[in-house]
Amino acid sequence: MTDTTREHDLLAALPTLSRTFQLGELHGTQFLAHGLMNRNWRLETSAGTYAVKEITDAPLPQVRRNLAILVDLAREGIPVPAPLPAVGGELVAEVGGHGYCVLPWVDGEHVQGTDLPLDQVRDLGALLGRLHEGLQRHGPGPVPEQAPVAKVRDVAEADRAAAALSSRLPANPVTDLDKAAAEALHGRRSLLARYASARPDGEVPVGPYGWTHGDFQYRNLLRRAGQVVAVLDWDRLGVRPYGEEVARTAQVQFGVGGAFDLDRVAVFCSGYRSVIDLSEGDLADAVRRLWWKRLTDFWQLEFYLDRQDSTFGEMFLTDEELLNWWTDRTDEVQAAYAAR
Repeated sequence: MTDTTREHDLLAALPTLSRTFQLGELHGTQFLAHGLMNRNWRLETSAGTYAVKEITDAPLPQVRRNLAILVDLAREGIPVPAPLPAVGGELVAEVGGHGYCVLPWVDGEHVQGTDLPLDQVRDLGALLGRLHEGLQRHGPGPVPEQAPVAKVRDVAEADRAAAALSSRLPANPVTDLDKAAAEALHGRRSLLARYASARPDGEVPVGPYGWTHGDFQYRNLLRRAGQVVAVLDWDRLGVRPYGEEVARTAQVQFGVGGAFDLDRVAVFCSGYRSVIDLSEGDLADAVRRLWWKRLTDFWQLEFYLDRQDSTFGEMFLTDEELLNWWTDRTDEVQAAYAAR
C-alpha cells in the first residue's frame, strides 16, 4: 500500500476520529513513513498536537489492554505517553474497519544505541529495569504461576523453512538483493548443520519473569537532551523471562553493522542489573537462546518475500552478518552480557 493510499485512509476517518477523541479542528497532518509495522501520523489540531496510530500488527483487544497500563506507569515517572480516551472511555476506536489510538505528541528523536555515550547506555539499562519493576505493579493482569517457556525450534524444522524460502527466491536472481539473500540463506543452512547439537533445552524456563515491553529498542524510544522522553509501541507487552528482554534489547541496540559493540552491551547490562539483580547464569542462558532463535528464524526474509519490501530484505542481510560474527565470538559476547 502506498503512502498516498494510507494518507487517504486517515483523511477519510478523520472527521469521526476528531469527534471520537475530541481533537478539535484539524490544522495539518503528516504521515510518518518510517514505521515498519503500524501506520502513524502527526496531527496538529486546535486542541493540541497528537500522534495517531492505525493498528495493523496486533489484535485490537490486546492493544486496548496494553494501553490501559500507561497512565499508571506515567504517574510513577516512567516516560510513557498516556493515551487519550475516546468518548465513552475506550482507548482504541474502530473507524472504517480499522483500529486507531491517539497519544499526545512527544518531540524527540530516535537514536541508535551505538550513537549513545556510555553514561546514557547505562541509564538505558537502568530504565529497562525500572520499567520491569513498574510492570510488576501495574501489569495488565496477574503473572502466571508457571514460568513461560519459549518454543525452541529444532534444526529439521528450521531447515525445512529455509528450503521453502529458497524455493521462493528467483532461480536466476536479477537484483543484487535477491542474489545476496540466496547466498545468505545457503550459508545459514550450513550454519544450522554445523551447530545442530547446540540446541538449548526447550523445556526449561529461563530465570525470573514478568510483564515486559516486548520491543524495547531505539525505534520505539524518543530522546531529547540526552534523556529518554517516551517509550512507544506497547503492542507486544507480554509475560516473558526478564533475561530474554535484556538480551534482545542489547542485541537490537548494540548489534549494528554486522558486529556487537561489546563495551556498550556490557555497560547496558550493568545498568539493568543495578536495578534488577539478574544472575549471570540466567542471563547467559537467555543470550544462548537468543542466538539459537536468530539462527533458526527467518522472519525478515519472510516479510521481504510476502510484502515485496526491500527494507526487510536489507534487515535480513544485516542480521545475517551479525549472526555469523556472533557465532564466531560466542565467548566474548557472553562475557559482555555478564558484566557488572
